[in-house]
Amino acid sequence: MAGMSSLVRIVNAGVPGSQDRVDVVLRDGVVASVNPAGTDLASHGAMPAGAHTAFSAHTSNAADTGSAPTPTPAAAPADETTINADGLWIIPGLWDCHTHFTQWAKTLGRLDLINARSAAEAMDMLHRHLDERRAAGTLDPDAFVVGMRFRHSLWADDEQPTLAAIDAVTGDQPVALSSADMHCGWVNSAAARRLGVHVDESGLVGELEWFNAYTAFDKAPGAAEETDRLLREAEQDAASKGVVGIRDYEMAENIDTWIKRFKAGVNNLRVDAGVYPERLQAAIDAGWHTGRELPDSNGLGRVGAMKLISDGSLNTRSAYCSTPYSGIEPPTYGTLSYTPQQIEDYMRLATEHGFDIACHAIGDEANTIVLNAAAATHAHGSIEHAQMLKPVDIPRFAELGLTASIQPQHAMDDRDVITRFWANPAGIPYPFKALHDVGATLRMGSDAPVAPLDPWLAISAAVFGTESSDREPFQSEQCLDVRTSLSASTATGRDRLAAGDPADVVLLDTDPYAATTPEAMRAMPGHVVMTLLRGVRTY
Repeated sequence: MAGMSSLVRIVNAGVPGSQDRVDVVLRDGVVASVNPAGTDLASHGAMPAGAHTAFSAHTSNAADTGSAPTPTPAAAPADETTINADGLWIIPGLWDCHTHFTQWAKTLGRLDLINARSAAEAMDMLHRHLDERRAAGTLDPDAFVVGMRFRHSLWADDEQPTLAAIDAVTGDQPVALSSADMHCGWVNSAAARRLGVHVDESGLVGELEWFNAYTAFDKAPGAAEETDRLLREAEQDAASKGVVGIRDYEMAENIDTWIKRFKAGVNNLRVDAGVYPERLQAAIDAGWHTGRELPDSNGLGRVGAMKLISDGSLNTRSAYCSTPYSGIEPPTYGTLSYTPQQIEDYMRLATEHGFDIACHAIGDEANTIVLNAAAATHAHGSIEHAQMLKPVDIPRFAELGLTASIQPQHAMDDRDVITRFWANPAGIPYPFKALHDVGATLRMGSDAPVAPLDPWLAISAAVFGTESSDREPFQSEQCLDVRTSLSASTATGRDRLAAGDPADVVLLDTDPYAATTPEAMRAMPGHVVMTLLRGVRTY
């Protein structure tokens, strides 16, 4: 992390959505005080007497230059800094409460197929990518070429993936492409042989088999060095958007992985490292539980929740529903990844040993099953996604004290898929406002790389219900207000700082409450002037 003083005074910062301006003191990684602008902070014991480092945060226009302003030293002592925030707004640091951080980082260095509108377009993009790498001398014939984020659920029936198409483009070069929701892969014959997976004429690898196969890419020669570089780039990218923390549900041994990363200096974010059911008993035996600090993280890393995937996804038509998918023959209701009894058993094991739960549930029937299991086991934590809920299940979130961990950008990505495959749902898709109205706690994230790691995209989607002013909102009755959405994107569940909070702070050169269009809200990363993590500048 870039250096800054152990005591930071932020002067005359605006409070979003109001006319208020405040002076904020950060001391030793904690918000020491928040007072009306002009308050004599020294009289409250927050600011020791004496000279200090000072600078004006807004004069160097960090949003344009891509780098935060450098403090201009004054007299000693050197462990004090004053930031003149006149003309700026201050908010708590942002969190992305659902990521697969390694896979997100790797999208920064892999072929991105998100804009492909058909299998043919995806293959054209892959063909160009391979040609460019051959010309640059970076294509190793023995190494996997990996692509990300194709969305075949939006492609026409006669434009779907085939093994013949990908084999024709790639030959003997092993190529594996991951769907946008990461719930299936499209591989060529060479990759299928290397991965030991079965593919039919579609070239698609199904859900659970794909989850296992995907980890093979991290074991390739040079993968560790590439991953380290991309992780650092991804942390910097996150900080540039005002992000200070993530919940990481990477399908890996997250605890040991993040201990090693913090020790190696990958330390520009707070991280809650999730644990999957198959690794839960080993984590319990090692003495881990949710909230325990990770060694060598200097307080930035903690053990997170037990992440359990109860069903599939909408795009692969595997989210478990109480009614069949529309337009699919033979009829299918989706699939469960575990039996209801197994889900309950894992929740009980987690709860009895100090673990929160973070249970992926997308289809309405999957949500009913995981809510029943949580009720039976008194589990605490979150239901991840909650993408379609029966009306009777919506109040149960508040009744059971469970957080609804939602990804509003998914609604933007899925709105056309919903009309295609969930034409006659038994539940309400993406019931954000309904959950809020019954008192459920909301937290927001991206599920990166399914959607970009960018809280402002999530906030925009939740508030406006559309990515473009030219298109009507999707389910306008489920849109949230800015304060609720911004608050759900912070660790504290508030849109403003309070004494005792972590000293995780973002300074903006525009008030996000003034954004009146989705375009304006989605452009907010360009208005981040500075991000502080524990009072230390990360951007």
